[in-house]
Amino acid sequence: MDFADIVQTVALYALPVLFAITLHEAAHGYAALHFGDNTAQQLGRISLNPIKHIDPLGTIAMPLLLYFATSGAFLFGYAKPVPVNFGRLRNPKRDMIWVALAGPGANLFQAILWTLLLYVWAAIGLEEPFFVGMARAGVVVNLVMFAFNLFPLPPLDGGRILVGLLPWKQAMLVSRVEPYGFFIVMALVITGVVGSLWMYPLMGVTQSAIELLLTPLRALLF
Repeated sequence: MDFADIVQTVALYALPVLFAITLHEAAHGYAALHFGDNTAQQLGRISLNPIKHIDPLGTIAMPLLLYFATSGAFLFGYAKPVPVNFGRLRNPKRDMIWVALAGPGANLFQAILWTLLLYVWAAIGLEEPFFVGMARAGVVVNLVMFAFNLFPLPPLDGGRILVGLLPWKQAMLVSRVEPYGFFIVMALVITGVVGSLWMYPLMGVTQSAIELLLTPLRALLF
């Protein structure tokens, strides 16, 4: 493994990853506060300071270990989850959906912004490889976080959305999976099920939707 390639990869992805995880977690906290739960606010977690959301194991150690162990073929990590007391929400079952959607929504918004930046740079003739590479990394990182977190299994955001949408009886059955959900998701990730059947299709559809959304702007720029 070429050390220079590792340094370049880390440099390209560092800023997009920090933005992606910080805004994702902060969005959960803002949404929870809006719907009546101030737990994250009291703990100082509604913040745009990335240090507040970095988990030493999940955000730094695990991704680096996997990067070196698999030569970059497999990466996985996580931020420090923003605490939400769903019982404090004004309408817990309904508001849970919006709080859960806020994180992936922040990533979708960032994917749109990074794509927009690529269009603008191309229009003005900016061909600096580092900046173009960073913008592309920003699109990929946020599409990955958007798609992965929407996987419909607790404790991921998609699982909480599913619990909020289902009738009470079915919702309770799904919520009981949460203590084992992380291990189930990891097993599905390692075996490629999450990637092939969920993430890659959803990422492709989402990227196409973003490009369609920005078509009028692209027509103006070019």
